[in-house]
Amino acid sequence: QVQLVESGGGLVQAGGSLRLTCAPSGRTFSRYVTGWFRQAPGKEREFVAAITWSSGSTYYTNSVKGRFTIAADNAKNTVYLQMNSLKPEDTAVYYCAADSRGLGFITVTMTSRYDYWGQGTQVTVSS
Repeated sequence: QVQLVESGGGLVQAGGSLRLTCAPSGRTFSRYVTGWFRQAPGKEREFVAAITWSSGSTYYTNSVKGRFTIAADNAKNTVYLQMNSLKPEDTAVYYCAADSRGLGFITVTMTSRYDYWGQGTQVTVSS
């Protein structure tokens, strides 16, 4: 059984920073892309950032460019999301997701690209 475990969420004031961590537990599996999504109450789950393991290419939604950084540590099999200059509109449950099938014909921004998901970690930004 493979699980993705997120950590690092919490309550922070606007302008503050948090670092989210995503690590797999259980058996190892092939990873092509790991992404972060978020879902605010009453809203659809939306893409935040992604990284490809082979090339290290990164992708961001426009609203977080210049504030968030995604990075992967191969040795630790872990992905990080460094979030700076946080805004109240960043408040959401953040989910880590992994693509183990290499579905390159589906853009990394789509939830259907990913077949493993974590349980989510709450990020709350107060104004």
